[in-house]
Amino acid sequence: MNIFKELEIIFQSYKVNEEDKVKLLEIMLPIIEHSEFQKRSNSKEYPHHDKISLGYHICTDAIVTYLYAKKKNLSKEQWQRAVIIAMFHDLYELPWQNNPIKKNMFVNKHGFTHPLEAAVNAATWYPEYFKDKEEAKIIIDGIIHHMFPFPVRALDNQNAELNNQIKLTSLNTNIRNLIQKSSNKAKIGHLSLCRSDFIEGRIMSKADKVVALKKELLNYHSLKACITGKNKKL
Repeated sequence: MNIFKELEIIFQSYKVNEEDKVKLLEIMLPIIEHSEFQKRSNSKEYPHHDKISLGYHICTDAIVTYLYAKKKNLSKEQWQRAVIIAMFHDLYELPWQNNPIKKNMFVNKHGFTHPLEAAVNAATWYPEYFKDKEEAKIIIDGIIHHMFPFPVRALDNQNAELNNQIKLTSLNTNIRNLIQKSSNKAKIGHLSLCRSDFIEGRIMSKADKVVALKKELLNYHSLKACITGKNKKL
């Protein structure tokens, strides 16, 4: 099943009305149509939580983020940014389940580094969303701290072993600095432990937890994989 058909299933699951569906699709479709997002919508190539594709997870998060933002009466600009953060938050480089790549440092494992990879990939593939410095700051901060209270790897003087390090070094200096600065907030050792400074990122982070814990991580193997990176059922 392709991601466009799955979108309709998600809309029905959350009882999204036609008016809200139109608003969401206006934001989501230009991102979904990118070839890199399409690749991540293949459950065999990019299984995210258990067998759920990364693309499916991201779209679910975006829809739930919108529904929370609507309850909070966020402005149009705010809820749109929140949905954009949701669409970008997990655009990491390589599939993480059963990935054979070894990391030299424990804090360089997927759980700690994938928000950084997502921010780098989003800025690389969707540069039009990062042209305005203030917009870029909010979006990047939301992506990087979406896992709170789980920490994120700080970009410091120790190699973070990102799977897309070359893309990071190729980014516009301003964007690279925003990513680095956000990742170093409330730094303890090589990790940053804080929530997003902005309501858009905080709402998206809440949606991500609800989707993962109530809809996706529902069996022993998927939960174990979050700790070990291994899933025998795949």
